[in-house]
Amino acid sequence: MLEEGMVLLFNKPLDWTSFDVVNKVGWIMKSQYKKRIKVGHAGTLDPRATGLLILCTGKATKRIIEFQDMEKVYTGEFVIGKTTPSFDTETEPDAEFSTEGVTEQVIFDAAQTFIGITMQYPPAYSAVKIKGERAYDIARRGEVPAIQAKEVHVRKFEINKIDNTTYSFKISCAKGTYIRSLVNDLGKK
Repeated sequence: MLEEGMVLLFNKPLDWTSFDVVNKVGWIMKSQYKKRIKVGHAGTLDPRATGLLILCTGKATKRIIEFQDMEKVYTGEFVIGKTTPSFDTETEPDAEFSTEGVTEQVIFDAAQTFIGITMQYPPAYSAVKIKGERAYDIARRGEVPAIQAKEVHVRKFEINKIDNTTYSFKISCAKGTYIRSLVNDLGKK
């Protein structure tokens, strides 16, 4: 089994990076088998995200592309009327807006406008590389990273539960979609 490699499924903990999980598994495997074994993940999850992280080891790392090309499903919550620089809970709210006149129907209708292929800007606090440097390193220095828009494909954007200004959602999409950006764009709309 070691020679053929393995596909390992992890529930990535909050505040761990995908690379943290890869490093931990690599270290455990090296400790147990007394040799370095190739370990890779099939798609990065944000440090503030929890959920399924697929790791492949040994020869199974050749299957990473197969897993990356599968449809992704995300669930989460967002609050209307506030923004943060990171588009998530990593940073404190930096602005508040009136939600007067924003009805449930307005939110439902706005979510549907993101279905299909659209252009999206990844968050400033993302792992996107700009001239060899991660955007989040640039943003954490207080600078604005020059991020380019990219094409994303959203298949479903459902609003499931509403509690005052907090909305629960479920999104089905292709690889490369930044859920934080999608929710931020929904808030702007």
